[in-house]
Order: sequence, then C-alpha cells, then structure tokens
Amino acid sequence: MTFQSVYTNPDESEHDFFNVGHTSTSVSLAAGMAKARDLTGGSENIIAVIGDGSLSGGEALEGLDFAGEMDTNFIIVINDNDMSIAENHGGMYKNLKALRESNGKAETNLFTAMGLDYVFVKDGNDLWELIEVFEKIKDSTKPVAVHIVTQKGKGYQLAEENKENWHWSMPFDPETGKSTVNFGGENYSNLTYEYLAKKMKNDPAVCAITSATPTIVGFTSDRRIKAGKQFIDVGIAEETAVALASGLAKNGAKPVYGVYSTFMQRTYDQILQDVCINSNPVTFLVFAASVWGMNDVTHLGIYDIPMISNIPNLVYLAPTCKEEYFAMTEWAVEQTKYPVAIRVPSNGVISYDREFLTDYSELNRYEVTKQGKDIAIIALGDFYQIGEQTVSELEKKGITATLINPRYITGIDNALLDSLKEEHSVVITLEDGILSGGFGEKIAAYYGDSSVKVKCYGLDKEFYDRYNAQELLDELGITPEKIAENAVNLL
Repeated sequence: MTFQSVYTNPDESEHDFFNVGHTSTSVSLAAGMAKARDLTGGSENIIAVIGDGSLSGGEALEGLDFAGEMDTNFIIVINDNDMSIAENHGGMYKNLKALRESNGKAETNLFTAMGLDYVFVKDGNDLWELIEVFEKIKDSTKPVAVHIVTQKGKGYQLAEENKENWHWSMPFDPETGKSTVNFGGENYSNLTYEYLAKKMKNDPAVCAITSATPTIVGFTSDRRIKAGKQFIDVGIAEETAVALASGLAKNGAKPVYGVYSTFMQRTYDQILQDVCINSNPVTFLVFAASVWGMNDVTHLGIYDIPMISNIPNLVYLAPTCKEEYFAMTEWAVEQTKYPVAIRVPSNGVISYDREFLTDYSELNRYEVTKQGKDIAIIALGDFYQIGEQTVSELEKKGITATLINPRYITGIDNALLDSLKEEHSVVITLEDGILSGGFGEKIAAYYGDSSVKVKCYGLDKEFYDRYNAQELLDELGITPEKIAENAVNLL
C-alpha cells in the first residue's frame, strides 16, 4: 500500500512542481522558474507560497533578496498565521506583527525593504477577498509580496485552540481529537528532556538548542517557560543553530543541539567549518537517523553516517540502549575536547543490565559483548539487537559467533580488527543507514589485504519513499535468519 505524501509532490498534483518537504525553499525555487520563463519567452504567472515560520530560514531571505531585483512577474504569497511549528522566534516577527496590527501600513516593511511591491490581506481565510486581490495582481510585471493573515487550524476547533499540538498528528478520531494510535511507554524525547532539565538545574552553562522542533527534545510549551534562557529556539534556521552552538561552546557554555537527521543535512558546512575545524565541544543529538524514522522521501534520515562521520575532529557515537545513550550524552556534555554527535536509537527504548563506559575519550575502542570464533558480527547502534538475534540463529547452527558493539561510527578499532583474524574468517557488519560511504565499508576496506571475508548489511543508496520498514529490511536481507544463513555460506 502506498500512502499519500503530506508534502508537495508532482505525481499527486499538477500544481506541485517539486517533490520537496524541507521548508524555506519555495521563493528560490519559484525565482528559478520565473527566470527560466523569461529566458524561454513564456508569459505565465509564477507564484511562490511561503509561511511566516519558514521566513526564519536563511534560504527564504536569500530568495526574497534575489526576487527584489528581478523586475518581472513574480508573486510571493506570505501565509502569516503568527506560528511556526511552535511559536515564531526572531526579530523579523516584530515587523510582521506591526504589519498585521497596522493593516500593512507600518513604517518599517520587510518586503518593500527587499524591493518588492506589497499587498496586505487582513483576512486570508476569506476566499472572496483572496480572489479579488489575485485578480488585481495577476500578470503583474514586477515582483509582489502578498501578505495574507490567516488562522492556523482554521475550521477545526481543537486545532484552533492548540496550534502547536496540532501542527501534525497521527491518525485520530475527528470527534474527540484523541489519537487512534497508542505507542505508550518511554520515548527518547521525554527521557532527553528529563536528563537536560536536571543538568540545567545544576549547571547554568548547560543549554538546549532547537531549530523550531522543540518537542524532539521533549520541551513542550510549559517546559520551555520553565527552562527560561537555557532553552534556545532559533526558528527554522538549522545553520544558525549549529554556528550558535559553536559560539556558545567557545565561550564556556555547554550547548546541546537536538535535531532530526533529515534537517541536519542542511548544516553540513557549519558542522565542518564552524564547529569541527575549531574543535568546539558541541553536543549533537541526532534523532530519527534510521530506517524506522520518517519515511517520506523528503524527510529520510538515513544519510547521516556517510555525510558527517567523515568530518575530521567529530566523534559520532551509536548507543545500543537507553543506558548507553545517557552515558555517552553525559560524557559529551562534560568533555571539552571534541564535537560529539550521538545517534539517538530509533527502535524503541531498550534497557540492558550491564555497565557502560563513562569516559569515551579513548577513541575508537569497540566492545566485545560476546566472545566466539569463526564469525564476528559488528552491529552498530540500533542494529545491535539484530546482531544479537543473528548470534542466536548461528547458535542453532552450532556456531558460537562473536558479537561486537562498535560504539564509534567515526573510527576503526585497528587492534580489535587485527585480533579477529586469529580465529575468525567471516566478519558481518550491520548498520542502520546507507551502505555506500558508510560504516561497514571502512571495515571491509581494512580487511582488504587479508583472508577475512566481509559482508556488509545496510540500506541501498536510494531515495526510499513511504515504505514499510520491516518489509524493506526483509527485502534487503536484513533479518537474523537471512544474515545467519549468508554468514554460514561464507565460511
């Protein structure tokens, strides 16, 4: 079964020109289409729609800046509902507020300052008022910003009253608003909040950063108020979040940036330039970096390992359970030598009754959790449990395999890998991410001049879209039974 995308998708609507889900991009994309129209002799109206929350993203402002001198037909609709995912953050929103309160007549105007013509629509939920405005500006020969004021959640009382909670929702009963999906139990968002709240209370230097997704680290509106200045929301501006974190770390604070993996993609240059070249001790908590994360093609989080694990100075850690996650996070926050990213588990909150390191400064030291011979399973992060199950399957076949928790994504444990050569002829790697350029390939390359056979399991380099995770894993052969069978065949 294929589910409908909740983002723009040309396969689903003739009015969608791009398959895109990350915000702040519409003005730049539409500017390119308008430029192409002019170059090829077209005459159609080009219209970009952008929300007020999206304006906080740097690309949105870059697009407006470029549009201001295009001197051609280009209509930019700013849907202003005075909300991002949560509340808006940033100085420009003072101007939007002034424009709303003055019916578009405030002395300062962000859009005219950019060189755009400007039209204000007081009730953007009034269809007839919109039609009247668009009839007037249709075929305009200059770029024009149409600033429409709307109500978020309009038409559904529960959404009108609880805008942040209803920014998105799992399936629910429309009459009551109650979710029909019950996850229950612990989750890493709330657990992370509890950890950070305690740290903040005891240390004023600790601060949590979000780029407009505060509940990913458990900071609901009441918790944000309680945290005060130690909680920082930069708006939809991931690049600023990373650079800000570097500045905080440089000047003695202990910044923790919680971010979805899919949005971390927008920050590559800042991670490399602003953080890692300077070795500033920022802690990144990377959420939904997994086959079990978001599964729309525009929001996949599975590209993080090839993307950031090859940046010098960065330590990227992959915990296997709740206890290891918080041990790694505590070390990351308190140490002052490295930028540290931690891949938050996405396969549920799993606990182990065993001791974990409290100091990860001796880099790239893997952990052997079960000693065996012939076959070694190196199972990274939340594929560790698949590794455990694979070892159990091999035991049924009379093979006592070695199980390894590598912990470090960003480095190779040369000594351990060398020691495996003595009694192992097959090494299996498991990683919850793209194989190409990923973790397993480094292991395979290391054994390239030896007789050890290496088989790497992970995801293909593809744009997966709205898939069932278990079906995909089965299709790729990432099940304990199939991995065990292949490992035996390699002996």
